[in-house]
Amino acid sequence: MKEIDSFDQWLTISASEPKLLLFVKTDHCSVCEGLYPQVAELEKKYPFPFYKVNAAQVPEVAGQLSLFTAPVVLLFRQGKEMTRFARFVPMEQLKHRMDELGEWGEDYA
Repeated sequence: MKEIDSFDQWLTISASEPKLLLFVKTDHCSVCEGLYPQVAELEKKYPFPFYKVNAAQVPEVAGQLSLFTAPVVLLFRQGKEMTRFARFVPMEQLKHRMDELGEWGEDYA
């Protein structure tokens, strides 16, 4: 999973990637630490990039995405948020939404 280190980097990524997953964590978050390996493992199965950002280090991302808790897993298509899972992420629901995102062709942007 690639790390996002600045808000400008996030803007570039979100504008250029047709599909992506964003994992948002923060410092001293045991739920974040427990969920991260589960989400990272899914990267092997899906044909779109996974990114992570620490909201404590890049607070502009959390502010612009209206994130008030952590962890948060967001799925984006053509720069638009398609799905948001916050705090306790049901992995089966996440996989289902990721399957849907993976199936969507780019012809229908």
